[in-house]
Amino acid sequence: MKIVQAVGWYFPESLGGTEVYVAALCRAFAAAGHTVMVAAPDPAGHAERCYSHDGIPVYRYPIPSRPTRAEAQGAVVRGAERFHQWLARQQADVVHLHTFVTGLGLPELHAARASGATAIVTTHSSSLGFLCARGTLMQWGEFPCDGVSAPVKCAACALEQRGLPRAVSTAIASMPLRFARAASSVRGPVGTALSMRDVIQRNIDRQRELVATANRFVVLTDGARQILRANGFGNGTVVVNRLGVALDSASSVRRPRRNPKSPITVGYVGRFDAIKGVEVLARAATMLDRDLPIAIEFRGPVQSAGERAVRDRLRSIAGGDSRVRFADAVPHERIAEVLGEYDALCCPAICFEGGPTVALEAQAVGTPVVGSRLGGLAEIVEDGVTGRLVPPNDPRGLAAALAEIARDPEHTIDRWRANAPTPRTMSQVAADYLHLYESCATR
Repeated sequence: MKIVQAVGWYFPESLGGTEVYVAALCRAFAAAGHTVMVAAPDPAGHAERCYSHDGIPVYRYPIPSRPTRAEAQGAVVRGAERFHQWLARQQADVVHLHTFVTGLGLPELHAARASGATAIVTTHSSSLGFLCARGTLMQWGEFPCDGVSAPVKCAACALEQRGLPRAVSTAIASMPLRFARAASSVRGPVGTALSMRDVIQRNIDRQRELVATANRFVVLTDGARQILRANGFGNGTVVVNRLGVALDSASSVRRPRRNPKSPITVGYVGRFDAIKGVEVLARAATMLDRDLPIAIEFRGPVQSAGERAVRDRLRSIAGGDSRVRFADAVPHERIAEVLGEYDALCCPAICFEGGPTVALEAQAVGTPVVGSRLGGLAEIVEDGVTGRLVPPNDPRGLAAALAEIARDPEHTIDRWRANAPTPRTMSQVAADYLHLYESCATR
């Protein structure tokens, strides 16, 4: 088969979990004898470009770095027509879309179907397509949402995220739909705010079109499938293919025993992004007794002003506590080694994630996970057996969990390590996708 993997961003500019996932799929498909290519929009580019990453051809098409409101809300993006033309020339058997961002959305899904290919969509984000305008599936950013899209509820939550007081957000969201629709022609932030209810309604329509257009709509957890069912998308189009890891030599880095004389080391490995819950972890650290034998390490890339600002904010919260330290991002070829050095990995996300992948990678090397009872973590960590789950966005609850493992590592860390589960592999994930591709073949 000829397979195109389309993703919202890719190496070398971006190094996140979705990119690692797509790269692992490409390696597995190529090893199975299939022709594989990657395509991704390039908001920093001025022309089409082609290069190779990990032996796989990559095609990048330029889109505006500053899209219009209409483009950001799903209209055809300037430059994306080049991708449509490229798809028509490739005549791929399968076009697999991962994530929906500016320049890779419904128009591109339709272009894939128009090329004659089987179109598969996998959603890696908390939005699950277009269901959550806030992008976290956390109501008001405070507690898990039921995921049911409703224009007034969702518009108010999205406006509150943009800085409006909750009462004002609710009042604007409650405006009749005809007024919100008329406000869509108003320029600037005022127009965006007044038209938010209309945006949510159109997102609901886009989600319906998305699921109807794709040959299969793939989610990463049972929880995500249940949310889609609650929104009326319970037909056979929606399937689950859980995350896997690509650590072929994970067992070789498992530490046999914890050093009882050393402080407990807890690591956070990932982006410096508020939705990852990094501030929750930093605040939890400030609540720990000074005599607790524990060290907390943050490791992640700092490539943008936003990431730098978040990291600096964490340092400010930590207030010079010597137990809290910061280190460089981990190259993926060293991820097993680094995770194996921690006594526990902390995943304090305040968004509904499909994994995260790093939690599975930690389990693969025998490192237990302490994290939020939310999304994929709630399905891969057995509380009190293989790790600890705490309510999301709860620094005090997380601090209690960290204090528990620091005071009694023998009955927490050591026992959890002994019960470490064996996660799925990306080879299994790829095999499931190949079966799915073949069962949906249209060319």
